[in-house]
Amino acid sequence: MILDGIGLPGQLKLQQAAVIVVGAGGLGCPALQYLAAAGVGRIGIIDHDVVELSNLQRQTLYTESVLGKPKAESAACALKQINSRLHIDAIVDALAPTNARTLLGSYDVILDCTDNPATRYLLSDAAVQLCKPLVSGAAQRFDGQLCTYNLGPDGPCYRCLFPRPPSPEATPSCEETGILGAVTGVIGSLQALEAITIIVGLHDEQPSLLVYAALGVPPFRSIKLRKRRATCPACGTEGDKVGKIEEIDYVQFCGGARPDWETLGLSPRDAESRITASELRAIMESKPVRILDVRPKTEFGICHLPSSIHVPLHNLVADPGEYLSPEFETYVVCRLGNDSQIAADALRGARPDPAFVIKDLVGGLTAWSRDVDPGFPVY
Repeated sequence: MILDGIGLPGQLKLQQAAVIVVGAGGLGCPALQYLAAAGVGRIGIIDHDVVELSNLQRQTLYTESVLGKPKAESAACALKQINSRLHIDAIVDALAPTNARTLLGSYDVILDCTDNPATRYLLSDAAVQLCKPLVSGAAQRFDGQLCTYNLGPDGPCYRCLFPRPPSPEATPSCEETGILGAVTGVIGSLQALEAITIIVGLHDEQPSLLVYAALGVPPFRSIKLRKRRATCPACGTEGDKVGKIEEIDYVQFCGGARPDWETLGLSPRDAESRITASELRAIMESKPVRILDVRPKTEFGICHLPSSIHVPLHNLVADPGEYLSPEFETYVVCRLGNDSQIAADALRGARPDPAFVIKDLVGGLTAWSRDVDPGFPVY
């Protein structure tokens, strides 16, 4: 309250404000913590997921005691311990086109703390139709970014910047790529800061994209964005409009559901060219074989089968003939059983001899841990 530009009037604005956070994960947790500590009077939390052990390295509102419990409700309990006067709406339903405007309509600022394009387009369209600012964050590996959409008379929306969504295969999740937990803390905290400055009236409303690279020098870069696009189907004044969001299939608009790599790894394209974990164990116990592990170096360093040879996928595909061995049967493994299929195909293409045994492991090392060795690490 003693900060110039905020003072008692600003603190009262925060107390009277309502902010909704969509996604109580790595970005949502720090955002929620700082919004609650700042004295925002009403906070909504939308998340239909439950707390898992792997979440704890970045989702700092949770502890081991709440594993398996809904994130929205667990986050609400944690926030109450920070600020008992908070009014919290914990919503365990998934955000969808049919409920988006109803769930978001009574809040002043929307925070997008999700990790998939379909929800980002839905939130952006809903924010435009509800005339609400949307503070969007993203983080992956060592990098993150922050942008506020639909703010001020010229503020662009998400569709203005990204008229066409990326393919589902090009948008891997944190589970697939890994993430440094503190990166989500940085971006989530900045999202809370952005919401606070909007509420108290300190935001300059100039559209920009803040890019963060934890290993970069300097770590922050600010990119000035163009103004609202006149032909944007969501917020523009020209051309066709997206229409009612309740009638849009955002998943199909984004090219369909994100691939389930674990299921795909278990689905044999050619049963004769693949081998199960139990079958591989039996063969390994009966005779010498050649096992090629095509995972990245970091993953191979976490765990690997005894006597397996590390050959990163890109190296093998570039020159498969170098990794052929006429003396032993060759079996290719990876994490889930997808990259191994690519590698095995490349090896067979370099040695198209039916008598030459080249197979890959169905389900990868995840299946090995499940079906053969429960003590084998899963990551």
